[in-house]
Amino acid sequence: MKKIILSADSTCDLSSDLLEKYNINTLPLYINLYDKEYKDMIDINPDFIYEYYENNKVLPKTAAPSIGDYLKHFKKWGSSEYDIIHISIGSGISASYQNATLAANELDNVNIIDSKSLSTGSGALLIEAFEMINDGKSKDEIIKNIEALREKLNVSFVIDSLTYLREGGRLSALQAFGANLLNIKPSIFVSSEKNGQMDVGNKYRGNINKVFPKFFKDKLYNRDDIDLRRIYLTHSGADESDIELAKNTILSLNNFEEVIINKTSCTISSHCGRNTFGIIFLKK
Repeated sequence: MKKIILSADSTCDLSSDLLEKYNINTLPLYINLYDKEYKDMIDINPDFIYEYYENNKVLPKTAAPSIGDYLKHFKKWGSSEYDIIHISIGSGISASYQNATLAANELDNVNIIDSKSLSTGSGALLIEAFEMINDGKSKDEIIKNIEALREKLNVSFVIDSLTYLREGGRLSALQAFGANLLNIKPSIFVSSEKNGQMDVGNKYRGNINKVFPKFFKDKLYNRDDIDLRRIYLTHSGADESDIELAKNTILSLNNFEEVIINKTSCTISSHCGRNTFGIIFLKK
């Protein structure tokens, strides 16, 4: 039987420790800032983007890996020894899935799964896939199970400032001005029906460390349909005290066995800005 290799985009937003623990091989997206091109989380980090924006009022553009990038990445594992399962950021928000699929069509050992999600939504699926490998499931069984699990993903987050969405062209200046003036923090949820595209959920008002506990309560309190094995708390850079508050708030709302904390990649951070808090979990 061939060995199964797990692969993902840098947007899976799992820490380097988790990538190593679960044997996940990542391929970076590109971050273009002025006339320089960087590889996401390799030679640039979110803090650099925030500082650059504060000083220059310029945000980067993000780009998917090319077909050639994917071919080079996948060819590291010979087809006679390995089967590759690559879980991509949602096809509705990035060309990564399309490019990975086109590359896979030229090989005979690569299987592309559209996560229909973003950030640690795809990361959660990768960890589930790793556990299936350890349980001895076949490649086809894993693919079938992951495609079913992605419909049970619940991915949502709350944004502190709309500045980055506005500057990135995803929100009009007037909308952002009105919301910021009223100190409104919108929650965003990811739609698997739209292959990872985002919709606006509840709107909150106040400082972010007062808002995210309300947001978590709306998402987690008094629910019996959540898989309590683990929940992912993903942030885009925040004070340690707020991260600890977020973790403790989550644990107070439901009996999760594990809270896994991650920081977003440059690709995700450049669209949401600092102090964004997201929660990702699977429903039963």
